[in-house]
Amino acid sequence: MNPETTLTDLRAAVAAATTPAERAGALNQLAGELAQQSQYAESLAAATEAHAAAKEAGDGAAEADALRLQGVVHWRRGEYSTALPLLEESLTLFEELGNRSGVARATNNIGNVYLNLSEYPKALEYYSRALALHEELGERSGVALVTKNIGSLYSQKAFAGYDPTKAEELLQQAISLNEELGTKSQLYSAHQSLATLYEQENRFEEALTHFKKFQELYQEVQSEEAKKKATQVEQQRQIAEMEKRTAAERARAKATEELLHKTLPPTIADRMISGERQIADRFDSASILFADVVGFTPMTARMPASAVLEFMNFVFAHFDSIAAKHGCERIKTIGDGYMAACGAPIECSDHAERIARMAMEMLEDVALPASITEHLPPNTEFEIRIGLHSGSITGGVIGTGKLAYDIYGDTVNTASRMESHGEAGKIHVSEEFAEELRRSGADASSMILTERGVMEVKGKGAMRTYFLSTEKS
Repeated sequence: MNPETTLTDLRAAVAAATTPAERAGALNQLAGELAQQSQYAESLAAATEAHAAAKEAGDGAAEADALRLQGVVHWRRGEYSTALPLLEESLTLFEELGNRSGVARATNNIGNVYLNLSEYPKALEYYSRALALHEELGERSGVALVTKNIGSLYSQKAFAGYDPTKAEELLQQAISLNEELGTKSQLYSAHQSLATLYEQENRFEEALTHFKKFQELYQEVQSEEAKKKATQVEQQRQIAEMEKRTAAERARAKATEELLHKTLPPTIADRMISGERQIADRFDSASILFADVVGFTPMTARMPASAVLEFMNFVFAHFDSIAAKHGCERIKTIGDGYMAACGAPIECSDHAERIARMAMEMLEDVALPASITEHLPPNTEFEIRIGLHSGSITGGVIGTGKLAYDIYGDTVNTASRMESHGEAGKIHVSEEFAEELRRSGADASSMILTERGVMEVKGKGAMRTYFLSTEKS
């Protein structure tokens, strides 16, 4: 029905009323429809007139409803301090009359005021009472309305009981019930609330779907032709804006995901993206590699800064590809130092063999490009020193702004000592690593452990160590 036709009919009913009671009832209906169409001044005037007619007729229910409608208009205007006393007076009168349906409506309206005042516990209290009454009375339209309101309450981030999962469940229930009832005005409101929830939860595709449903239903309800054209234009503008926001957020989310995967190990990045905020894992057995470019400081002392960076980027990118090939993970670089792990953050039983093969491939000749070698001193030999150790470690993400994955423990320190006490062009390993390598069943013919003997290692004392080499070394 055209809204103007509805108003014309209601005004005719007011004019045709012959008693104060009839007039009060017709005026209340007119006030309610005017409020729905946001014609608040006329709605308030009709409700005020209805209240006077109801008092004259001695019609308590009509009087209570007129007070409630006045309160609703003030609430919609944002005049909460005026709305609340009117709604409370209406509720008291309905309770005195034993009018449970009126009690449910007024109680829900009071909940709306408290929601807008951010007094969320009170809002939940009144909404819960209203819902229980509507359910007892079998008033499914009231159940749908209050269920939507409670869903909106749980979607408020400032609410101590904020629960987006519960909010989603309740709003979906409200949508289903309104679809059954065919109450389109409540249905589009529920879709709008769900779209808002999904947008604030960064679920932009779902937000857009429900925002479109809200707009489609809103257009159906607003069937007046002149308004309909203006509404369609505004609809398309708002939908275009949301699609633009969704596309922008999707692009930002993708960029963030790509950045996290470049900054953190893939499995750790995926855990961060899925919402895990505190990542700290214990690994009972893992292998750690430290590598250092021998003579880096004198080698690069006279090189331009751009050439130094190109040099290190080339070398570390080469090491990264070797690490990926053997299932190892680069943890970080420190100056010309390179640190990698195997068995963390992804656990595996053959971590010692994998990182050993990585280390041996790292020692193979590296063909530096001419853009780098032209800046190196004559007859410069590119050599690295590698240290390996196995043991238990702790791994986790540190930082809140700049995130970094790192590993900790004595195992890490010992691996570093193996590198610093090693020799150029060789892989220096601890006895613990050698034992782990043997336990893994690695091919002994391709990996040779040559005992170096017992040596004093800074911070560790006497340690038996080995050099790891290949058959062809």
